[in-house]
Amino acid sequence: MKKLIILLVLIIVALSFQCSSSDNSQSNDIITQQMLDAKKAEVMTLINNSLCTGSCSYIAFGSKPCGGPREYLLFSSAVNLAQLEDLVTEYNEMEHQFNIQTNAVSDCAMVLPPNTVACVSGTCVIIN
Repeated sequence: MKKLIILLVLIIVALSFQCSSSDNSQSNDIITQQMLDAKKAEVMTLINNSLCTGSCSYIAFGSKPCGGPREYLLFSSAVNLAQLEDLVTEYNEMEHQFNIQTNAVSDCAMVLPPNTVACVSGTCVIIN
């Protein structure tokens, strides 16, 4: 009986440490809507501060709960591409984590990238 009680106590202690370590890693990464909004504002400021004078491109932006991007952002070749990619990656990872935290749902419709983008009157636009 004594051995059974000791074994039970050891199992409970082991399980409590296991839960504690995984809970700490998730609780430190809580994402709020305000954090997402601020990161999106950073991305949009970077894109909007670069007028197009040459070519344009696009980047997948956001993370739908079912997978895939929420939308594609158009940007000028004048944008600092490395900085834009870093910011978008951070945003996409944040939104993915937010979706998990909030048990978010979506329509699961696949958002397709634009076929052709071009610079028209200083603005990047989708050409149909």
